[in-house]
Amino acid sequence: MAALAEVLTRGASVVPIGVRACADTADDNARWDRFVDRCESASFFHRAGWRRIIEDVLHHRCHYLAAERAGVMCGVLPLAEVRSRLFGHALVSLPFCVYGGPAAVDAEAEHSLIDAASALARSLGVEHLELRNRFVTCTDWPRQDLYVTFRKALLPDADANLLAIPRKQRAMVRKGIDHGLRSAIDATPERFFALYADNMHRHGTPPMSKRYFAALMSTFGDACEVLTVMSGEGKPVSGVMSFYFRDEVLPYYAGDTGEARGLAANDFKYWELMRRACERGGRVFDYGRSKRGTGSFAFKKNWGFEAQPLAYEYQLLRRSDVPQNNPLNPRYRALIGLWRRLPRPLVNRLGPMLARNLG
Repeated sequence: MAALAEVLTRGASVVPIGVRACADTADDNARWDRFVDRCESASFFHRAGWRRIIEDVLHHRCHYLAAERAGVMCGVLPLAEVRSRLFGHALVSLPFCVYGGPAAVDAEAEHSLIDAASALARSLGVEHLELRNRFVTCTDWPRQDLYVTFRKALLPDADANLLAIPRKQRAMVRKGIDHGLRSAIDATPERFFALYADNMHRHGTPPMSKRYFAALMSTFGDACEVLTVMSGEGKPVSGVMSFYFRDEVLPYYAGDTGEARGLAANDFKYWELMRRACERGGRVFDYGRSKRGTGSFAFKKNWGFEAQPLAYEYQLLRRSDVPQNNPLNPRYRALIGLWRRLPRPLVNRLGPMLARNLG
């Protein structure tokens, strides 16, 4: 078996690569996830379960490509075709996810997948192909130099991780502890969704649906966890939905109430997640994506994390500029201003229909 694996990774001069579309079947999904679990460049967002969520909940058609040598999988590339009234028609790896792009055992498999994705993008008539990579794969494609990620190794001991937090930020964590805050792991998205929807409304962003969060928890099981922070009186004040992948934890969706800041509830929340992840055997804390120059960027820097640029790469097919699906886009800013003025019940009802167009 080891000899076969060695042959398969030597290159097309020995065993040629074929790229095929993976069907949404139990067999293909199991093979896909087995590869993702082993592939060093894969992430939580490469897991096969995202396909059903993006198609069934968000209603975007998926195209999952697999590279193979002699029938053995050597690379995967999840893609979704997004038709947005706000931002046009695109093929993206992967919308609603901060990481994506090809995950492969070598450069040859990686580029075979990109070539296949490019051909698919042309056949679909999309305006652009977007790969949300952590590292550069297509040096001649335009990139968006806006997003960074924050990742840091966790120490084996929880107390050592607390001491590793810079002094001022550590004081904020202790402030939350002194306020009598406590945390719990929730089995449903109910409490989290109320906190998340409140936060999204204050920031002028359409929320995802409660059904979306329930689907994430149902699909990914223990790898998708909701942590809720309560005040000393037992009132939920902050929450986070996190993803676990191999030995990494990624806090992904968050929410809070207006009083959370005064209680240092968000500081306490991320420390509790870090502490619990350490106890669970986690070795990497991935603070996720932020835009340069934002409050989120500064908050993560305060924890002693260093910004790592993300390589969001674009093949422009029927447009001449890199898309701006963010507040730099005037359409996006106008939406934020309108959304803040709408009543909460209307926001929660209409939000998911708009959020699926943001990607």
